[in-house]
Amino acid sequence: MKAPSRRRFLRDTALGLASTLSLPGCSNQSSPGDWRALLGLAPPPCSGGFVGQRYDRGHLLRSARSLTPDETKRTAVAIIGAGIGGLAAARALQRRGIDDYRLFELEDEAGGNSRGGSVAGYACPWGAHYLPLPGPHAEDVAELLTEYGLRRETNGRVEYDETQLCHSPQERLYIDGGWQDGLLPVRGQTAAAFADYRAFAQRVREVAKPGAFAIPTSASQWNAELTALDQLSFAAWLDQQQLQHPALRWYLDYCCRDDYGASSNAVSAWAGLHYFASRHGFSAPGDESEPDQDFGHDGVLTWPEGNAHLARRLAAPHTDRTQTAALVLRVEESKHGVEVDVLDLSTQRLCRWQAQRVIFATPLFIAARLHTAPPPALRDAATLIPHAPWLIANLYIDAPLKALAGNASLSWDNVIYNGAGLGYVNATNQSTLPYAGPTVLTYYHALGDNPAAGRRTLVDRNWDEWRQHILIDLATAHPDLPSKLRQLEIMRYGHAMAIPAPGVRSSTALAALREGSKRIAYAHSDLSAYSVFEEALHWGLRAGVSIV
Repeated sequence: MKAPSRRRFLRDTALGLASTLSLPGCSNQSSPGDWRALLGLAPPPCSGGFVGQRYDRGHLLRSARSLTPDETKRTAVAIIGAGIGGLAAARALQRRGIDDYRLFELEDEAGGNSRGGSVAGYACPWGAHYLPLPGPHAEDVAELLTEYGLRRETNGRVEYDETQLCHSPQERLYIDGGWQDGLLPVRGQTAAAFADYRAFAQRVREVAKPGAFAIPTSASQWNAELTALDQLSFAAWLDQQQLQHPALRWYLDYCCRDDYGASSNAVSAWAGLHYFASRHGFSAPGDESEPDQDFGHDGVLTWPEGNAHLARRLAAPHTDRTQTAALVLRVEESKHGVEVDVLDLSTQRLCRWQAQRVIFATPLFIAARLHTAPPPALRDAATLIPHAPWLIANLYIDAPLKALAGNASLSWDNVIYNGAGLGYVNATNQSTLPYAGPTVLTYYHALGDNPAAGRRTLVDRNWDEWRQHILIDLATAHPDLPSKLRQLEIMRYGHAMAIPAPGVRSSTALAALREGSKRIAYAHSDLSAYSVFEEALHWGLRAGVSIV
């Protein structure tokens, strides 16, 4: 079946919702078969609002840099940013026996993009929601998981805690009027689609030479071939390979938006291929040929609160050295160290910290703004790397969603073909209950193809407009969702992740920043132009070990 255009999809879905959805309330009548309808009762209204990510705090940088300090304090190492990179840097310092350090975090909680929370009593993520099993180069991740009791080696064999591995069913796609297992479009596809699937699988095997693609990316053996791939957009590379089938291109766009926050037009061919070649390869349906190398594991670790499960454990040993709601205004090197001005947003008092060393665990464009004399490489990187805005919404529904055609139960990851967003994950997928009940659905939407416009959209749309957008996006698979939605909480990230645009990963600016300097080190996934847990952990640990 030919996929509808985006405009037609929105129009038809909106018309379908009109009979069940009355605005501004979440619903004005119950769906057929709802117990409230049988009793003649109207459903309760939907509540919610925006949470977390105080973008207005960051904007204070534009007006508050010239304040006079109220007090002066000292520390050996100041870590700016308490996301995964900053927490990993603190972990490395502590392991070296260095206890004189301070973490400064703009938000009210450490964790960065790996934070989590709860809605209606259900734990749910406010960012990253899973961690792939580490491959052969991700030694830092493997060590962390072993320490936390999630991984162990028995007689030379690696085992993971099965209760933390993603339960089945893991992934489903709504397409052609029903659900299919797996996200690669198979249902309703023609022979031409499968031919392109096989051709792409062969291309992945050809580029995935030993050492070419690795996680962390610093373990990759960078060469002229990878540099050439990095200079070209993934979409342009696919055009060169004559891989044009809409089903394949949709899937590859989905993968890019999922990992990088932008489509194949916006990311490099290196990044697009890295998605597959660094982990699990790409297997075409019915193709039994073995890949030329071991791509690693397919499994993932996940928790109802997402990667906040790991972030909170990373943050716990540093609680007494972490200052949240802390706006860093200025970082300036002097003859004897580095001055860091920090505004306590809860008291409005400005403290000047005199540090021997500083670790920037912030996006590089923030580091460039804070540094009074940023090195040329930092200035270049700040303008080179685009960052994708994201919206993450947690929807509490008070009754199970009804099945349409195909499988009856929700999967962990549920995606709609040609949907506006990236679908949703089910917060209760890890539950062992034998029946479906109320749950929280975590909806993801990336807006990185035009970051500036995406940020404006994030801010300009009010909560009710975003609610309508989300319901329309999901209604093609779940027409009963509006009548069961009781609470909707929305998180907005203006600069959620670095987009590996063409030319970014191989830039000389990033290469220079990875080395750091005597007094200043950088510890953010921006250094890889790849915003995932493994990269942030790697650069944080490296900064904490290498800083003098």
